[in-house]
Amino acid sequence: MVFINNYNDQMKIYFAGSIRGGRDDKELYLEIIRLLQQYGEVLTEHIGNNVLSAQGEAQHSDEFIFARDINFLEECDMVVAEVTTPNLGVGYEIGRMESRKPILCLFREQQDKKLSAMLAGNESLEIKKYRNPTDIEEILKNFMNQQKTK
Repeated sequence: MVFINNYNDQMKIYFAGSIRGGRDDKELYLEIIRLLQQYGEVLTEHIGNNVLSAQGEAQHSDEFIFARDINFLEECDMVVAEVTTPNLGVGYEIGRMESRKPILCLFREQQDKKLSAMLAGNESLEIKKYRNPTDIEEILKNFMNQQKTK
């Protein structure tokens, strides 16, 4: 896979984060989306929407959301997933794309949480642990630079 040097014009990024699994990190998602926008178009900006609740997008059917998100996954150049809050949808998205696109999983280390073995043990995923949101900027920079050289 070849990545474009001029991220902002052509790179398409799929950001995955918990919606129905819990919205405790919605402000964090918004910050990650802002950071990702430095590298290209984030197809799933709505994940950071503050009005989005754990009920999801009430204005859309489940079928609409599934079709839209599958289209976004097919269109994107890479997936960046915040995986601290376990979520079936995010796991599905990662599993569907793991052999097709580069995937970066961000996991916030906490005493009472442990990353799923299905992610942690999967060598085809780039897993990066962080302690606070300020660590994410450097993680993203390094990941994007790695993708440019592949």
